[in-house]
Amino acid sequence: MIFNHKHLLGINQLTPEEIMTILDTAESFLEVSRREIKKVPTLRGRTIVNLFFEPSTRTRSSFELAAKRLSADILNFNLLASSVVKGESLKDTILNLEAMNIDALIVRHSASGAPHFISSFCKSHVINAGDGTHEHPTQALLDAFTLRQEKKHFSGLKIVIVGDLLHSRVARSNIILLRKLGAKVVGCGPPSLVPPEFKSLGMEINYNLDEAVERADAIMMLRLQLERQKKNFFPSLREYITHFSLTPQRFKRAKKEAIIMHPGPINRCVELSADLADSVHSVILKQVENGVAVRMAILYLLLGGKDRDATD
Repeated sequence: MIFNHKHLLGINQLTPEEIMTILDTAESFLEVSRREIKKVPTLRGRTIVNLFFEPSTRTRSSFELAAKRLSADILNFNLLASSVVKGESLKDTILNLEAMNIDALIVRHSASGAPHFISSFCKSHVINAGDGTHEHPTQALLDAFTLRQEKKHFSGLKIVIVGDLLHSRVARSNIILLRKLGAKVVGCGPPSLVPPEFKSLGMEINYNLDEAVERADAIMMLRLQLERQKKNFFPSLREYITHFSLTPQRFKRAKKEAIIMHPGPINRCVELSADLADSVHSVILKQVENGVAVRMAILYLLLGGKDRDATD
């Protein structure tokens, strides 16, 4: 088994072999989640803290279920009921939690690099659950797991990522991961939201959605991150929908067996039509199911019988 990290902070730190180790491990945990008794004793006695400084439904619930199914104790940190609102610093918050002898911190924060900063002084394992506009490694891993289920391989696949790439930590992690595994990645959206700089990650750019989805194996739609946009990046929502919403007519340009992905939450009839979101081509709910198995695998590989002194 190839995996020797103390923290999971981003996809860049992982080799292709380590990515496949996570996906292979998740395969066995997917079976656990489908049992009548959805629990194994692997992490009994371990304590994990969900430290979310931003709203979340899927990621937070997924990590909580993953920890519980591995028999770990989990504490959901309530930001509004914490000393952070009284002015306590992030470092002091972490140090106080660590004084209670926890084993791992799952961190979501609006500041890019926050999990990396925490890992610089934290004795516990740190897992990045999304930091600003930087990365969301566990989302990319569950997306890869879903792609492997559907396509069996990565080499040569054409994956199109559509929407607000500029503000998307999901897009960055996916581009890095998919390129590591040999897939072709095409980005599409308004030029203001898909700047040329993304080419440095190995991604192709096409600002015409009809052309971009031609012969695609998978299309990943992204939500407009309006809460992170400090100015208008396109003239109007109507114009955005006209040019960059995935419609049944546009989807016909992709391969017949193409799949539709979305990290959620979906804005129906904005990123894609309601018919496509509920179609047989959509694997969006499968991504949610797979998220629990992938996060179980990550917790197991970091905490389950691994050397606590492993380093990145």
